[in-house]
Amino acid sequence: MLPYKFPLTSGNVTRFFVMFIMVLLLTSVFMIHNAVNARLTEKRYAMADINHAMQKRIDTYRFTTWQIYENLAASVAGMPSNSLQETRLRPDVYYLEKNRRKTEALIFGSHDGGTLDMTLRMSNYLDTLWGAENSTWSMYFLNGQDNSMILVSTLPLKDMTTRYKESAISNIVEARRAEMLQQANALDERESFSPLRRFSWQNDHYFTVRTTFNQPGHLATVVAFDLPVNDLVPLNMPLENFQLKQDAAPVAEGDDNQDSNSSTRIDWINPNIEIAASLASTPLQLVYRVPITGLVIETLHNLLWPLLANLALLIMSLAGLFLLRQQSLRPSENQSAELESLRLLNEEIVGTLPVGLLVYDFANNRTIISNKIAEHLLPHLNLQKIINMSDQHQGVLQATVNNEVYEIRHARSVISPHTQLFMLRDQDRELLVNKKLQKAQQVLDKNHQSRRQLLQNLGHALQRPLHDVIGRLQSLRAEHEPKQLESSLEASQALSRLVDDIVLLNQLETLDWAPDACSFSLQTLLDELAVEILPIMRRKGLTLMVNNTLSSDETRFSDRRAIAKILSTLLHYAVTTTTWGRVSITISTPPKRADHLSIEIVDTGAGLSAEEMANTDFPFLGETHQDRFGQASGMAFFLCKQLCKQLGGHLEIAARPDIGSRYSIQLHAPLEPQQDQEEKLLEGVNALIDITLDDVRKIVVHQLENWGANCITPDERFSGQEHDVLVTDDPERLTPWSLLLTDDEPGFSQLPANQYRVNFNISSAMQDALLMLIEQQLARGELTDENMDPQDTAQLFASGYFQLFVDTVPDDVKRLYNEATNRDYSALAQIAHRLKGVFAMLNLLPGKQLCETLELHIKECDDSNIKNTTSEVDTYVDELLQQGNQ
Repeated sequence: MLPYKFPLTSGNVTRFFVMFIMVLLLTSVFMIHNAVNARLTEKRYAMADINHAMQKRIDTYRFTTWQIYENLAASVAGMPSNSLQETRLRPDVYYLEKNRRKTEALIFGSHDGGTLDMTLRMSNYLDTLWGAENSTWSMYFLNGQDNSMILVSTLPLKDMTTRYKESAISNIVEARRAEMLQQANALDERESFSPLRRFSWQNDHYFTVRTTFNQPGHLATVVAFDLPVNDLVPLNMPLENFQLKQDAAPVAEGDDNQDSNSSTRIDWINPNIEIAASLASTPLQLVYRVPITGLVIETLHNLLWPLLANLALLIMSLAGLFLLRQQSLRPSENQSAELESLRLLNEEIVGTLPVGLLVYDFANNRTIISNKIAEHLLPHLNLQKIINMSDQHQGVLQATVNNEVYEIRHARSVISPHTQLFMLRDQDRELLVNKKLQKAQQVLDKNHQSRRQLLQNLGHALQRPLHDVIGRLQSLRAEHEPKQLESSLEASQALSRLVDDIVLLNQLETLDWAPDACSFSLQTLLDELAVEILPIMRRKGLTLMVNNTLSSDETRFSDRRAIAKILSTLLHYAVTTTTWGRVSITISTPPKRADHLSIEIVDTGAGLSAEEMANTDFPFLGETHQDRFGQASGMAFFLCKQLCKQLGGHLEIAARPDIGSRYSIQLHAPLEPQQDQEEKLLEGVNALIDITLDDVRKIVVHQLENWGANCITPDERFSGQEHDVLVTDDPERLTPWSLLLTDDEPGFSQLPANQYRVNFNISSAMQDALLMLIEQQLARGELTDENMDPQDTAQLFASGYFQLFVDTVPDDVKRLYNEATNRDYSALAQIAHRLKGVFAMLNLLPGKQLCETLELHIKECDDSNIKNTTSEVDTYVDELLQQGNQ
């Protein structure tokens, strides 16, 4: 027997979802009902507890009222006392002085000593009764004998009465007196209650119990208590929602033990729900109002997540019902159109196949699918015989139709055993097509080989004449006008570079080029590049910055010529795209990859367009930049990229319009092992660095420190440290033994007075200039020592003069330093003049000349030369002191 399966029809699915939605709605309704019912039941039980507590408090103070009237008031009526004191606060308002201050008492109206003693007794009694209470309690006693009013309360009555003329206490007392007099005149009302009241200044709620005692021959005595309710009500039930009203059907005294369900009732009085509880043995009814809106909001807040979950399930159910009925169960209106479009697509695919396709149903002897090729061959084929033969030959056989050879492939359908698939392929046509393809490939290969040979032969044919032309131009440079020869020479060199690029790119494409790795000095390569690019930089007025952050004497192992070709090509391209500003090269090593070189070339040109950067993937795809001297090469980027790949690196180019371009190169160039040098080239040489540009200062300081020199700044120099050479980029700050830095010098050249002008981008030129300067300085020092005349210092070392020299001159030299720091030129002039007089008196001509030079610098306010000359004076004085101490 087959198991029963639930039919998944549209009606069944709809009924299931409708039932599920109804269950969700009923669940939500029951949940809300239970929550509201639980809330109201909680309030009902709370009302029962409050009702019981209020009834207990009323009964307690009924007993307290009788105690006060019978035992305290009646027993001392008319008994004077001379030991009590009272203070008159206001007209007819008296304050009872007492020791215990839990309660305070006021007497309103004329009275005698017995009333005063009765007031003290009541206050002492209430001190005991209210001693542990924190709420505000008050008792009002209307004395029927002398018509005075006694108020005993836990409030600070004295302060509240004397502070304000129209105080709240006076208003309350007047209201209570009126109520008590009205009750005293009512013959049929012995006990009465007030509605719930509120102290405005304390936010306390209370109600008043008034009890009347009739006395023959006197006015009635009325005792009233203000009973607080704040301590009886829970914090989650606002006191503003409570009311104390008269009960139409009061509960009998014997019914105070009934349960909460019978003592409280719930009524719906629009727009609130009222929970009422009758106070037993009183004509009162305590009512608590629950606002409908507050109840709804509180219920929704408590049931927020369950209701949201039910709402989400409801939305999902409706969405699922709609989607299932629209997409799965109910047929779409355009289903027939979709089927028709699929049929047409199927026919189009079968008709465009380059082979014949036939699907035949042998059970019904009909063709299911076929194209024109199969329909053309079908009358000439015996399909049953083909099936029998293909079973013997793995489903593949050949047949000849009209002297044409066809390959027939046969397959059986897995789903329908009577359906067979035939694929018919014209082998004669395929052979013809294959022959044509082979011939076309041969022609293409021949064209490629011809192009490569053409480029190679063209490059070799042009290289030799160009080299001859360049050599002759260089030999004619000294005989003819330099400007024309320079232009012709640069044009010839640019053409030579283009031909070299063509030859090298052709070698890369034919795989005839391989890296020729060897050890080389990276700093030497950078110096050669700086010398090569310098004429073009000077012609356009650009600045070149070569910052090699590596050691200048380290060697790398890689293809030196390829690296030089990459850097030279990119530098020429950057110069072409840059109209003003500078081109900078930075050499560094990537972090944690000491065997790689990271080279960045940054220019401040016009940037590169997207078409121009496309030349990185294939040469001459986009138009390149050009200036008045020429046009950039369209194969530069592609050639550099291919060379970087051959060297195990990569090239990245980034550009922004009107800001510049950045060429980032990563190359594999391992560091060659080097022997540690015992002493560096410039060990012990102090160089004063007075360079304005920060980038130039960093480059020069790195070079000098790498050679072992000690670099100091003008501030450090002024603190007393000596220097051997001055390195500056400002011609006005030149002093003897100085180097003037520039970026447009081919190497270095000598200036007057032991000074050299040197290109800071060429490390070898910097080194040679420094060495020549130091050699000249050493040679001059030896000559000075040999030619020193002892007669020049004879007068200094005469009796009495040397000690005076020691006591005065060094102090004046220190003052020179201090005044130069403060830039007090007048004081500097006085000290220099005084030193000049000392040197003249002692016949010390070098010192006198130094002081005269110092005076000239002080007149010009030249701080740098003032510091340098002061240092020379200090050195001269130290030499004299050393000779005198020997």
